[in-house]
Amino acid sequence: MIDVRRLRSEFDLVRAAMARRGKPELLEQLAVAAALDERLRSLVAHRDDLRRKVNERSKEVGRLRREGDVAAAEAAQAESRRLGEEETATDAEAAAAEAELRDVLLRIPNVPSERSPDGTSDADNPVVRVSAGFDPTAYGDHQRVPHWETGSALGILDNERAVKLSGSMFTMLRGMGATLARALCQLALDRNADAFEEIRPPSLVTTATLTATGQLPKFAEDAYAIERDGLWCVPTAEAPLTSLARDEILEEATLPHRYMAYTPCYRREAGSAGRDTRGLLRAHEFDKVEILAYATAAQAPTMLEELVGRAESTIASLGLAYRIIEICTGDMGQSHHRSFDLEVYAPGVGTWLEASSISWFSDYQARRGNLRYRPTGAKGTELLHTLNGSALAVPRVLAAVLETYRNPDGSVTVPDALRPYTRGITEIRPR
Repeated sequence: MIDVRRLRSEFDLVRAAMARRGKPELLEQLAVAAALDERLRSLVAHRDDLRRKVNERSKEVGRLRREGDVAAAEAAQAESRRLGEEETATDAEAAAAEAELRDVLLRIPNVPSERSPDGTSDADNPVVRVSAGFDPTAYGDHQRVPHWETGSALGILDNERAVKLSGSMFTMLRGMGATLARALCQLALDRNADAFEEIRPPSLVTTATLTATGQLPKFAEDAYAIERDGLWCVPTAEAPLTSLARDEILEEATLPHRYMAYTPCYRREAGSAGRDTRGLLRAHEFDKVEILAYATAAQAPTMLEELVGRAESTIASLGLAYRIIEICTGDMGQSHHRSFDLEVYAPGVGTWLEASSISWFSDYQARRGNLRYRPTGAKGTELLHTLNGSALAVPRVLAAVLETYRNPDGSVTVPDALRPYTRGITEIRPR
């Protein structure tokens, strides 16, 4: 959440920053939040004043009884009861206002970084860099075959049976398709093992866990719920990794903390109507390796660069054409303070495919999840900054591999970087 104290002291600055997201309704939400905060503070002040008066009357009752003034004592006691009832009612009203304020704040997105480019949609996202030597006209006709045709011909992509098993928008990889998917995940883990602790978190998490990262309550329709148990399927390992230190206090000397995790990811893709769902491009379940960091505010910008560099180097090791774009304010996600996407070029579909999103969330997630650290030598605590990125998301990277490495005879060459994980297989041919 954004800091409600900023709405009191810097409302115009916060409003101007939020206006860069290009959504007028957000400005209305800010005004509602500011009004609720003012009302809450007024109620709390009134409640505390009532508590003070109740205490005073209680002491007065005791004094009057000791002095033998029974009538005055009973009158003071009656006044104390009346004030107590009013205090109870005011406290309940304050609790309701606090809950309403929190609900509004949970739905307001993060404030964009001053360095994030302005824009209204993905069309305004500037390209930061493109891999050296990229030329879209240099691909041969044999590489301009969609991966779903290649995968079907090679017997490694069987979406028809996936639909039979689980319904639409599920995919199934077979043989070397499954091997390549596993190899991609292991490659991403191995390339980050020098600095990131590997975690294998649960694939089902609580409501509090998804709330901390910003998926809930706003994006509940895009998540899979296990309602009987009050659990949710993870949309990404970002969710459990972010909450590892929830309600804990870390020491500044130990920061930054770096984590990585492989998990299956589950998304309902509620807004996918009209989008391309063929092959591996959009599915309800997919595999991904996530990298995530806890940092101080001072460490965060450098850590963002590190995460971008690590995702980039992994894609580069596969020999795929790629580009990095910075996300403009109008295209930012709910929790994002500053964000970059890494896209791979897939010649078979003739387009760029998002393969990784790397983001800095400032203290937005930490405030939702109560993630804190104690600065060296200080008694108090500060909120952590969280950052995360996809080290490698399998489906679109695998699609780009199948199209880029397709040979004129229809076979697919296994990229050098994946060969240590393919049991000696260097080429995929029909079974």
